[in-house]
Amino acid sequence: MRRNRGLSLRSKGKDHSGSKHRFTVASLRGQVQPELSKKLFKLIKTENAVIAAYDTAGREHQSIASQLSDWGEETGDEAISDISDKIGVLLAELGEQEDIYAQNLEDFRSVLKQIRNTESSVQPSRDHKSKIGDEIQKLKYKEPNSPKVAQLEQELVRAEAENLVAEAQLTNVVQTRQKLKEAYDMNFAATIERAEKQIILAKHGRRLLNLLDDTPVVPGDACPTFAQGAEARQIINDAEEDLREWQLDIEPVQSAGDQIESNLMPAAEKTESPIGTSHTSVPETTSGSAATEEPSVAA
Repeated sequence: MRRNRGLSLRSKGKDHSGSKHRFTVASLRGQVQPELSKKLFKLIKTENAVIAAYDTAGREHQSIASQLSDWGEETGDEAISDISDKIGVLLAELGEQEDIYAQNLEDFRSVLKQIRNTESSVQPSRDHKSKIGDEIQKLKYKEPNSPKVAQLEQELVRAEAENLVAEAQLTNVVQTRQKLKEAYDMNFAATIERAEKQIILAKHGRRLLNLLDDTPVVPGDACPTFAQGAEARQIINDAEEDLREWQLDIEPVQSAGDQIESNLMPAAEKTESPIGTSHTSVPETTSGSAATEEPSVAA
């Protein structure tokens, strides 16, 4: 929870719909993508729609939290007013977690883009090599003794060499397998973080519900006075503390990506090392997932 979340949603005015907005533009590049990268391009574009949905869910969570708090305040029931407000604090933090999850998915998506960019770079080299080969065949048919044939053949040798390098990058473990592992390591780590923090918030929400006395009373009699305000505040503080102390505890994904030389040849045998998921504690901030300020609910 952010440090400025506070113990109540009512202390900061009524607008809690969230100000974050994802700027997305429908791209026409998919129509001109090289054939080799079209499938991954489509996948990455679909992931962008998924991320936008989580962004929207986060904003809606925060809006619902504010609406619940406002409703509880107007019931005239002190117990409902206080508990609904505290539940709203937790719901707003659930919305914040959706936004953080969306940001982490953006990082995952950026790694997939690296694979796509490699695929995109291979197709032009293939096309260039094929084009030169076609020109040579045409020229040999029309002017077999033309000096340009030798020139084109030299260009073809260079094009084949460039294509060989590009093809090696595409099929190399660093460029494909290792990047795929790195991408989905980030994806699954972010998913685990989101789930575990949702569990933390939900459990404290259930504690709040137990403070709400729903014992039947005789019509006309007053309900017992609500005396659990301090306990409700402590539950919010406990939620803050649990989120602050949370750490990702998962088995690392192994990678042999460091066993490759700059010339794309295998290096001397080395012990596998973890990819190094950056999610020892996935960022708890709304400005991006690279840096974090630990969560808080109390102002």
